[in-house]
Amino acid sequence: MTEPANLEDLRITLAPAIADAAAFDGWTATAVRDAAMIKGVHPDAAAFAFSGGAMDMVEAWVHAIDRAMQAALPAEKLATLKIRERIRTLVQFRLDAIAGQKEALRRALSIMAMPQNAGRAVKLGWSSADAMWRLAGDTAADYNHYTKRLTLGSIYAATLAVYVNDKSEDHAETRAFLDRRIEGIMKFEKAKARVLRPREEHFSPARFLGRLRYPAR
Repeated sequence: MTEPANLEDLRITLAPAIADAAAFDGWTATAVRDAAMIKGVHPDAAAFAFSGGAMDMVEAWVHAIDRAMQAALPAEKLATLKIRERIRTLVQFRLDAIAGQKEALRRALSIMAMPQNAGRAVKLGWSSADAMWRLAGDTAADYNHYTKRLTLGSIYAATLAVYVNDKSEDHAETRAFLDRRIEGIMKFEKAKARVLRPREEHFSPARFLGRLRYPAR
Protein backbone atom coordinates (compact mmCIF):
# COMPACT_ATOMS: atom_id res chain seq x y z
CA MET A 1 0.00 0.00 0.00
CA THR A 2 1.04 3.65 -0.44
CA GLU A 3 2.74 4.91 2.70
CA PRO A 4 0.58 7.56 4.49
CA ALA A 5 2.02 11.05 4.19
CA ASN A 6 1.79 11.92 7.88
CA LEU A 7 0.66 10.66 11.28
CA GLU A 8 -2.93 11.84 10.84
CA ASP A 9 -3.19 10.08 7.47
CA LEU A 10 -1.78 6.92 9.05
CA ARG A 11 -4.41 7.05 11.80
CA ILE A 12 -7.24 7.59 9.34
CA THR A 13 -5.94 4.78 7.08
CA LEU A 14 -5.95 2.35 10.00
CA ALA A 15 -9.11 3.55 11.75
CA PRO A 16 -11.77 1.63 9.76
CA ALA A 17 -9.84 -1.62 10.16
CA ILE A 18 -9.39 -0.92 13.88
CA ALA A 19 -13.16 -0.43 14.13
CA ASP A 20 -13.68 -3.84 12.49
CA ALA A 21 -11.32 -5.46 15.01
CA ALA A 22 -12.80 -3.49 17.94
CA ALA A 23 -16.03 -5.48 17.68
CA PHE A 24 -14.04 -8.47 18.99
CA ASP A 25 -10.99 -7.02 20.74
CA GLY A 26 -12.32 -3.65 21.91
CA TRP A 27 -10.54 -0.41 21.12
CA THR A 28 -7.24 -1.87 22.23
CA ALA A 29 -3.63 -2.40 21.18
CA THR A 30 -4.69 -5.79 19.84
CA ALA A 31 -7.14 -4.13 17.44
CA VAL A 32 -4.38 -1.76 16.30
CA ARG A 33 -2.04 -4.67 15.69
CA ASP A 34 -4.68 -6.54 13.68
CA ALA A 35 -5.45 -3.44 11.59
CA ALA A 36 -1.75 -2.86 10.91
CA MET A 37 -1.38 -6.41 9.60
CA ILE A 38 -4.43 -6.02 7.34
CA LYS A 39 -3.27 -2.66 5.99
CA GLY A 40 0.38 -3.64 5.58
CA VAL A 41 1.60 -1.07 8.12
CA HIS A 42 4.55 -1.77 10.41
CA PRO A 43 3.08 -2.68 13.83
CA ASP A 44 5.46 -0.35 15.67
CA ALA A 45 4.35 2.60 13.51
CA ALA A 46 0.71 1.73 14.17
CA ALA A 47 1.32 1.40 17.91
CA PHE A 48 3.06 4.79 17.93
CA ALA A 49 0.17 6.40 16.02
CA PHE A 50 -2.28 5.30 18.70
CA SER A 51 -0.08 5.54 21.76
CA GLY A 52 -2.73 7.80 23.33
CA GLY A 53 -5.10 4.88 23.69
CA ALA A 54 -8.71 4.13 22.89
CA MET A 55 -9.94 7.70 22.51
CA ASP A 56 -7.27 8.35 19.86
CA MET A 57 -8.62 5.36 17.92
CA VAL A 58 -12.24 6.49 18.20
CA GLU A 59 -11.30 10.02 17.18
CA ALA A 60 -9.46 8.74 14.09
CA TRP A 61 -12.49 6.61 13.18
CA VAL A 62 -14.77 9.65 13.32
CA HIS A 63 -12.33 11.68 11.23
CA ALA A 64 -12.13 8.84 8.69
CA ILE A 65 -15.94 8.94 8.35
CA ASP A 66 -15.78 12.74 7.98
CA ARG A 67 -13.28 12.40 5.14
CA ALA A 68 -15.26 9.69 3.40
CA MET A 69 -18.42 11.79 3.64
CA GLN A 70 -16.70 14.86 2.20
CA ALA A 71 -15.31 12.83 -0.69
CA ALA A 72 -18.60 11.11 -1.51
CA LEU A 73 -20.93 14.07 -0.99
CA PRO A 74 -19.27 17.36 -1.99
CA ALA A 75 -21.42 20.49 -1.65
CA GLU A 76 -22.05 20.70 -5.40
CA LYS A 77 -23.52 17.20 -5.41
CA LEU A 78 -26.03 18.18 -2.72
CA ALA A 79 -26.86 21.61 -4.11
CA THR A 80 -30.00 20.48 -5.97
CA LEU A 81 -31.59 19.05 -2.82
CA LYS A 82 -33.69 20.90 -0.26
CA ILE A 83 -31.81 21.65 2.93
CA ARG A 84 -33.58 18.97 4.97
CA GLU A 85 -32.73 16.39 2.30
CA ARG A 86 -29.10 17.46 2.36
CA ILE A 87 -28.88 16.95 6.11
CA ARG A 88 -30.75 13.64 5.93
CA THR A 89 -28.46 12.42 3.14
CA LEU A 90 -25.33 13.37 5.08
CA VAL A 91 -26.43 11.72 8.32
CA GLN A 92 -27.60 8.62 6.45
CA PHE A 93 -24.22 8.38 4.72
CA ARG A 94 -22.55 8.30 8.13
CA LEU A 95 -24.89 5.57 9.35
CA ASP A 96 -24.27 3.52 6.21
CA ALA A 97 -20.52 4.00 6.66
CA ILE A 98 -20.62 2.14 9.98
CA ALA A 99 -22.97 -0.63 8.86
CA GLY A 100 -21.76 -3.90 10.32
CA GLN A 101 -19.76 -2.11 13.02
CA LYS A 102 -22.45 -1.73 15.66
CA GLU A 103 -20.47 -3.43 18.39
CA ALA A 104 -17.52 -1.15 17.68
CA LEU A 105 -19.90 1.81 17.83
CA ARG A 106 -21.39 0.60 21.11
CA ARG A 107 -17.95 0.38 22.66
CA ALA A 108 -16.91 3.72 21.16
CA LEU A 109 -19.95 5.46 22.66
CA SER A 110 -19.06 4.02 26.06
CA ILE A 111 -15.50 5.31 25.73
CA MET A 112 -16.69 8.80 24.71
CA ALA A 113 -19.09 8.86 27.66
CA MET A 114 -16.24 8.51 30.16
CA PRO A 115 -15.73 11.73 32.17
CA GLN A 116 -12.09 12.05 31.11
CA ASN A 117 -13.12 11.94 27.44
CA ALA A 118 -16.11 14.29 27.62
CA GLY A 119 -14.27 17.32 26.24
CA ARG A 120 -12.87 15.47 23.25
CA ALA A 121 -16.22 13.82 22.59
CA VAL A 122 -17.94 17.21 22.44
CA LYS A 123 -15.28 18.52 20.03
CA LEU A 124 -15.73 15.45 17.83
CA GLY A 125 -19.49 15.94 17.69
CA TRP A 126 -19.00 19.61 16.86
CA SER A 127 -16.48 18.80 14.12
CA SER A 128 -18.80 16.30 12.43
CA ALA A 129 -21.79 18.64 12.67
CA ASP A 130 -19.71 21.47 11.22
CA ALA A 131 -18.60 19.26 8.33
CA MET A 132 -22.21 18.34 7.58
CA TRP A 133 -23.49 21.92 7.67
CA ARG A 134 -20.66 23.11 5.42
CA LEU A 135 -21.44 20.41 2.86
CA ALA A 136 -25.11 21.37 3.15
CA GLY A 137 -24.15 24.88 2.07
CA ASP A 138 -24.43 26.73 5.37
CA THR A 139 -22.46 29.99 5.35
CA ALA A 140 -23.77 31.55 8.57
CA ALA A 141 -21.12 33.58 10.34
CA ASP A 142 -23.21 34.89 13.24
CA TYR A 143 -24.57 33.00 16.25
CA ASN A 144 -26.63 30.84 13.86
CA HIS A 145 -23.33 29.16 12.97
CA TYR A 146 -23.13 27.86 16.54
CA THR A 147 -26.78 27.04 17.19
CA LYS A 148 -27.07 25.00 13.99
CA ARG A 149 -24.05 22.90 14.85
CA LEU A 150 -25.09 22.38 18.45
CA THR A 151 -28.54 21.29 17.33
CA LEU A 152 -27.34 18.95 14.60
CA GLY A 153 -24.62 17.54 16.85
CA SER A 154 -27.18 16.63 19.52
CA ILE A 155 -29.51 15.08 16.92
CA TYR A 156 -26.71 13.04 15.38
CA ALA A 157 -25.63 11.77 18.81
CA ALA A 158 -29.22 10.81 19.64
CA THR A 159 -29.59 9.08 16.27
CA LEU A 160 -26.46 7.01 16.92
CA ALA A 161 -27.89 5.95 20.27
CA VAL A 162 -31.06 4.75 18.52
CA TYR A 163 -29.13 3.13 15.68
CA VAL A 164 -26.88 1.05 17.90
CA ASN A 165 -29.93 -0.67 19.44
CA ASP A 166 -32.12 -0.75 16.33
CA LYS A 167 -33.15 -4.26 15.31
CA SER A 168 -35.88 -3.20 12.86
CA GLU A 169 -35.71 -4.14 9.20
CA ASP A 170 -33.40 -1.81 7.25
CA HIS A 171 -33.13 0.27 10.43
CA ALA A 172 -36.61 1.68 9.87
CA GLU A 173 -36.83 2.91 13.48
CA THR A 174 -33.62 4.91 13.11
CA ARG A 175 -34.77 6.41 9.81
CA ALA A 176 -38.11 7.44 11.33
CA PHE A 177 -36.36 8.91 14.37
CA LEU A 178 -33.99 10.88 12.15
CA ASP A 179 -36.84 12.19 9.99
CA ARG A 180 -38.71 13.44 13.07
CA ARG A 181 -35.65 15.18 14.43
CA ILE A 182 -34.80 16.83 11.11
CA GLU A 183 -38.38 18.03 10.79
CA GLY A 184 -37.95 19.52 14.26
CA ILE A 185 -34.81 21.37 13.15
CA MET A 186 -36.63 22.83 10.15
CA LYS A 187 -39.57 24.02 12.25
CA PHE A 188 -37.21 25.54 14.79
CA GLU A 189 -35.23 27.38 12.10
CA LYS A 190 -38.42 28.76 10.55
CA ALA A 191 -39.74 29.92 13.92
CA LYS A 192 -36.38 31.49 14.75
CA ALA A 193 -36.34 33.34 11.42
CA ARG A 194 -39.78 34.79 12.14
CA VAL A 195 -38.81 35.92 15.61
CA LEU A 196 -35.56 37.47 14.41
CA ARG A 197 -37.02 39.07 11.30
CA PRO A 198 -35.99 42.73 10.99
CA ARG A 199 -38.12 44.96 13.20
CA GLU A 200 -39.69 46.81 10.31
CA GLU A 201 -41.17 43.55 9.05
CA HIS A 202 -43.05 42.93 12.31
CA PHE A 203 -46.50 44.30 12.96
CA SER A 204 -46.24 47.40 15.14
CA PRO A 205 -49.46 48.52 16.90
CA ALA A 206 -47.99 51.97 17.53
CA ARG A 207 -47.00 52.40 13.90
CA PHE A 208 -50.41 51.15 12.76
CA LEU A 209 -52.27 53.61 15.02
CA GLY A 210 -49.99 56.41 13.88
CA ARG A 211 -50.90 55.71 10.30
CA LEU A 212 -54.58 55.83 11.18
CA ARG A 213 -54.17 59.27 12.74
CA TYR A 214 -51.78 60.58 10.14
CA PRO A 215 -52.42 58.83 6.82
CA ALA A 216 -49.56 58.75 4.40
CA ARG A 217 -49.90 61.37 1.65
